[in-house]
Amino acid sequence: MAKVKMTPSEALVETLVAEGVENIFGIVGSAYMDALDLFPTAGIRFISVAHEQAACHAADGLARVTGKPQACIAQNGPGAANFVSAMTAAYWAHSPVVAITPEAGTLGIGTGGFQELDQMPMFHEQTVYQVRVNAAQRMAELSRRAFYMAKTYNGPTQLNIPRDLFYGVCEDEIYTTPEITYGSGPRQSLEEAAKLLAEAKYPVILAGGGVSQADAIAELKALAEYLTAPVVNSYLHNDTFPSSHKLSVGPIGYCGSKAAMRTIAKADVVLALGSRLGPFGTLPQYDMTYWPENAKIIQVDVNPAVLGLSKRVELAVLADCREFAKEVFTLVKAAKPGLEEDKARLEDVAKEKKIWDDELEKWSSSTNKLMHPRRFLWELSRAVPEGSIVATDIGNNSSMCNSYFQFNGARQHISALSWGNCGFAYGAAMGAKLGCPDKAVFAFQGDGAYGISGIAEVMTAVRENIPIIAIVANNYEWGAEKKNQIDYYDNRFIGANLRENPNYAQLAEDMGGKGYRVENYDEVGDVVKDAVASGKPCVIEGVIQGGEEVLAEPFRRDALKKAYRMLPKYEHLNVK
Repeated sequence: MAKVKMTPSEALVETLVAEGVENIFGIVGSAYMDALDLFPTAGIRFISVAHEQAACHAADGLARVTGKPQACIAQNGPGAANFVSAMTAAYWAHSPVVAITPEAGTLGIGTGGFQELDQMPMFHEQTVYQVRVNAAQRMAELSRRAFYMAKTYNGPTQLNIPRDLFYGVCEDEIYTTPEITYGSGPRQSLEEAAKLLAEAKYPVILAGGGVSQADAIAELKALAEYLTAPVVNSYLHNDTFPSSHKLSVGPIGYCGSKAAMRTIAKADVVLALGSRLGPFGTLPQYDMTYWPENAKIIQVDVNPAVLGLSKRVELAVLADCREFAKEVFTLVKAAKPGLEEDKARLEDVAKEKKIWDDELEKWSSSTNKLMHPRRFLWELSRAVPEGSIVATDIGNNSSMCNSYFQFNGARQHISALSWGNCGFAYGAAMGAKLGCPDKAVFAFQGDGAYGISGIAEVMTAVRENIPIIAIVANNYEWGAEKKNQIDYYDNRFIGANLRENPNYAQLAEDMGGKGYRVENYDEVGDVVKDAVASGKPCVIEGVIQGGEEVLAEPFRRDALKKAYRMLPKYEHLNVK
């Protein structure tokens, strides 16, 4: 379209429309009210949340399930500052969130006015692009650029706008930014990768988040089946390969699958597809140092910055996972035509899975009157309908989800990943539900994390009619930190016990949702079924055991040591 006269607010809103934005999350604020006034007429739904962190998480959840850039907006100063932690979660998830952050007006910058804050530095390290609009005439241009960079670099961007630049007159052209696609990688790298895989004695494929983002599961499946290569999921990316597939062995990383860890430990060649091989996701677990230090690693990713960063790799390939897998499959078939299924390897995979499944079932078979957390998760994982989306938080019980929730499709597991900020799941689930209204969407949180975000945002879900199902594992403690205090600080519990939790189910009812309080594992399946059928925002409060005997292994064994004190005043606190 040709350039036409419009206001900067109109230029911003029309750019949102051109980029396909249908929902935007935030809290009403004077700084952007001129643009806000246009949203309904533009066809953009403004979702008013209880806290800006949830707004950013919701945009993140929506971006993850749709694969398209999504937006959140905040009042300048304290509102924008509340985006910081959630933007970091989006950064480490490679999620295209555009944070629109109005700031103090151009004539007031630097004077210490009301709600003034330099908003650029605090987002610098957790964005792939940030820009300050420096003239009203550039509103469409720079807004467009923020969306383009978010989808091109698959990460969050910041659009910072002095509040007086929403007003005035400009001439702008509105159009949709192009889609940039990545290829399969250099021919030499493809041939070398095919050779390594074809000649491997025990190839294993590590399916990272990039597989889901590239919609590469079908191509990965074809390659894995031809090579009879077991597939493990990277940490908290349980939706990157179908769990029902005979070559699937589950996720590595904290509270993951022992079968996956024992399997990847046998590899002589590892194809890491769409994974940065982050340090926390490859640390020893269950007293197992499972990462195969002598294996040849082929790492494929669209982000050159992560190639060879955390692990030494034999071959680093800048490529789209889907295109790479498709091309390498063709080359492997040409190198080894008619490759037969390796029955011994299949039997080995089946054996490892059986050992782990039996162990996990034994861990989860408690019939205690007060539910064991693993029994609660065992029942939940069997009750959640096929095809559901599950957003998981961080903490002891949320991390245990890594062993239980299984998926057969992409973009179904929405997790806090290695940023690990408590309070992630509920906001992310709201966004995911808006993107996939026909799917059941769950947010799993411990009582600590739920207290950060879930309680208040139930009001948002009720007001906005977003029927997600919150599951609260209520053990009256911050379990992950309590486990550290048990193992390293001689059971000195400071700040870890949550003695006076409210009745979360009743709170949900009071806010207009539906609440269920579950104390018996036999009730879990029926409650989940009823919540899904209700079509209302629901809270399922599972009252579970707490304490040393049910907590998972220490969350940060790599970063803690037993308490040692030198000053006489503190010597009694030493732990042997």
